[in-house]
Amino acid sequence: MTPDLFAAEPTPAERAAELRAQLHHHAHRYYVLDDPEIPDAEYDRLFQALQVLEHEHPELITPDSPTQRVGGAVLDGFSSVRHTVPMLSIRTETDTEASGAEAFDARVRRELGLAESDPPVDYVAELKFDGLAISLRYQAGVLVQAATRGDGEVGEDVTRNIRTIGQVPLRLPEGVPDVLEVRGEVYMRRDDFDALNERQREKIAAGAKGEKTFVNPRNAAAGAVRQLDSGIAAQRPLSFFAYGLGEVSLSAGQAPLFSTHHALLMQLRDWGFPVASQTRVCRGAAELVAFHRDIGAQRDDLPYDIDGVVYKVNDLALQRRLGFVTREPRWAVAHKYPAQEQLTTVQAIDVQVGRTGKLTPVAKLVPVFVGGVTVTNATLHNELEARRKDVRVGDTVIVRRAGDVIPEVVSVLPDKRVGDPPPFTMPSHCPVCGSEAVREEGEADHRCTGGLFCSAQRKQAILHYAQRRALDIEGLGDKLVEQLVDAGVVRTLPDLYRLGLTALASLDRMAEKSAGNLLQALEKSRHTTLPRFLFGLGIRHVGEATARDLGRHFGSLDRIMAASVDELLQVPDVGPVVARSIRTFFDQEHNREVVEQLRACGVTWDEGGPAERAAQPLAGKTFVLTGTFPTLRREQAKELLEAAGAKVAGSVSKKTDYVVAGEEAGSKLDKARELGVAVIDEAEMLRLLPASDIT
Repeated sequence: MTPDLFAAEPTPAERAAELRAQLHHHAHRYYVLDDPEIPDAEYDRLFQALQVLEHEHPELITPDSPTQRVGGAVLDGFSSVRHTVPMLSIRTETDTEASGAEAFDARVRRELGLAESDPPVDYVAELKFDGLAISLRYQAGVLVQAATRGDGEVGEDVTRNIRTIGQVPLRLPEGVPDVLEVRGEVYMRRDDFDALNERQREKIAAGAKGEKTFVNPRNAAAGAVRQLDSGIAAQRPLSFFAYGLGEVSLSAGQAPLFSTHHALLMQLRDWGFPVASQTRVCRGAAELVAFHRDIGAQRDDLPYDIDGVVYKVNDLALQRRLGFVTREPRWAVAHKYPAQEQLTTVQAIDVQVGRTGKLTPVAKLVPVFVGGVTVTNATLHNELEARRKDVRVGDTVIVRRAGDVIPEVVSVLPDKRVGDPPPFTMPSHCPVCGSEAVREEGEADHRCTGGLFCSAQRKQAILHYAQRRALDIEGLGDKLVEQLVDAGVVRTLPDLYRLGLTALASLDRMAEKSAGNLLQALEKSRHTTLPRFLFGLGIRHVGEATARDLGRHFGSLDRIMAASVDELLQVPDVGPVVARSIRTFFDQEHNREVVEQLRACGVTWDEGGPAERAAQPLAGKTFVLTGTFPTLRREQAKELLEAAGAKVAGSVSKKTDYVVAGEEAGSKLDKARELGVAVIDEAEMLRLLPASDIT
């Protein structure tokens, strides 16, 4: 069929409708399914085309236009919204053990008049998100209003801010009820929260007025939703999960859309709403207990905070039979986990010294059980943060611990303060070695200037030097390094190569065989590579990739040590901060002395002239490694890929180009298949590499 060369050009209204439909489709693929069909640049092109069209024809702007997600003018306040169907709360089961689930099942069976011989009740088990409850109202498939829970009867109109959330559909597919209220939770992912707080700390360190860090993801999400300037709300990384319905208006004669709560959730997913993948149907108390246990084991690895799980009777007819008691449904309960925040008292504030000399104030606490462990210390991050929170000795504080995250003081309860204890002040000298402590301009952290002369830094510097990715000195672990430094046997890195069998064998729990093995590992480490040696020196801001780029660019250590800041800036991916850090390190006489002594101890590597910047066949490609490979260690595979210009990431995303999978590949392989990322084996990976890199 030949194209109609005389077909009329689409009108602006038709073109705008077409662009909106395309953008809605691709936003759903990106935000909800995590399976984009087009690159970001193409989405941006379509978005900008719609922006231009709407600018030229303002009358074409509709409430469901994707351009309305970006925020607008500052509001004077929020108007009230009366919920047609109240947003009721769910009863909380505070028994965090298995008996909490068993008690709920027993109550349901009793209310339904079921005997022991009757079959188990079907439930839907969901996550209890630690966010902000929201009701989304759609009319004729278009989002017209979003409201907070408020007191359950009346909430606040936060439509402008909710429109900025990519996971909230602005328009639903055809066939939805004329009026549809979707209930769900607005939350903030942990990684988004950490990135937001890091940006806030940078602003505070730069002297910005009125800026603050946020206590936890829930508070940050709630603050963004209630932000009067939706332009600011649009900059806050919010997400959404749907879990129920409010008002639903069906056409005359239309049959109910579903008979179970699980079918309701699946319908919401089909309409384009995110529904938590962990949701499952459970038969009876035993499966509820298993769900509570399984999610509890995963809790710390989830990308967002939860404080429990929710059980709901699955059959909607049974829900109606069970009804409510004092405005709480009998057919649902929230089953909590142990709290991740607790109250305790600050007994003292000490200062710890890290490998790079960073001084970190640490609150010494009256022991408190939080997040599954007994906590006695909590970080205050730096002096600015300690002063902003106004943490003082004797204060009653809220302490938070989640997973493997270092416990931190969230906030102080000033009403419980006794007397007027002095505010925390960072000492002017290192508490370990007495060297001057300084805070560089534009930075939040104080640092000890003692370098390798500071024993606190010395221990960490030795461990860093000995790690597998640096000099790879097997057997040189935490306890041994602590003994060597505390006994004065090792004061600087070169002392490692002066150790003798007798001195080592005399240390606690160090037999002659272990001492011999360590000496062999030290001997093996004498021949290394320039990038490994550079990385092992522990220069601030110089990671493995930067060390490799420096080695390629200059070819020799002497050229690097003599390079000016301007010359260092010629190295790919080396910016002003990294260049100044390298220059500062080699300007210190004691650091240059350490390097020369290491060379004198026989630490060598192959050197050459400055390398020509050869074309890298895998430049711009991102790989993820998982499982065990037939011939290569994971570290070797990573080095080969990076030498060819590839980036090797730790997790799979839609931006990953290849996943290299070996034996016993785990969740990364599953994620790759889910996202449609190319999966290859070791042999296929080697075929992508230049022959010279493999030999």
